[in-house]
Amino acid sequence: MQPTVGITNTDESQTVTDSEPNRTGLPHPLLLNLSCLELTDDQIAQISADNSDLQFELTAKGELAIMPPTRYPGWDKEMELARQFANWAKEEGTGLVSGPSGGFRLPNGALFAPDVSWTLKSRIDEWLSTLEGSSSGERVGFPALCPDFVLELRSPGDTVISLDRKMEEYLENGARLGWLIDPLNRRVYIYRPGEPVEVLESPEAVSGEPVLPGFELDLREIW
Repeated sequence: MQPTVGITNTDESQTVTDSEPNRTGLPHPLLLNLSCLELTDDQIAQISADNSDLQFELTAKGELAIMPPTRYPGWDKEMELARQFANWAKEEGTGLVSGPSGGFRLPNGALFAPDVSWTLKSRIDEWLSTLEGSSSGERVGFPALCPDFVLELRSPGDTVISLDRKMEEYLENGARLGWLIDPLNRRVYIYRPGEPVEVLESPEAVSGEPVLPGFELDLREIW
């Protein structure tokens, strides 16, 4: 383990620039300033449905982030992460796991969809109780909260610097634990509120205690 105060532009793992295009021809991500429109959750959901080959998020500044689908290698690692977390969550029982298609409206107004997240069911239930609707099936939307745990997986089109900023934003909005996994350099960055970022070099496993009780992520399939 090697603790560090943060991630800077001199980080040796920074091998991809923000402006480098991916194979789809899109920058990663492409940002459109739509703050004047004040997009609603329903409008963003409709944009996503109309463009199912792309992924969308909204920044706190009202910028629509347009991202291409995850390519290979990448989606295989996402599936492995989802499998491990889903299996654990089903056994553990107190929280819900979401993948990159699950969006959350953070307290600062951003709409993010972490590659993996885990949220206490009690918090989801509290949010549902604030919505109108005669049945739980009608109470749909992006939960207005930040997950307890968030994970972002670096893809070839991502930069460590941009993902670090995103992880810090999660913490500022209530996340209790965050992992940034960089398979390109076999590093895991661990984020905890009020603590320096911890960097693990080529770990075989990472413990989620105490936020994720009893969970240990096996990284051998990710590297």
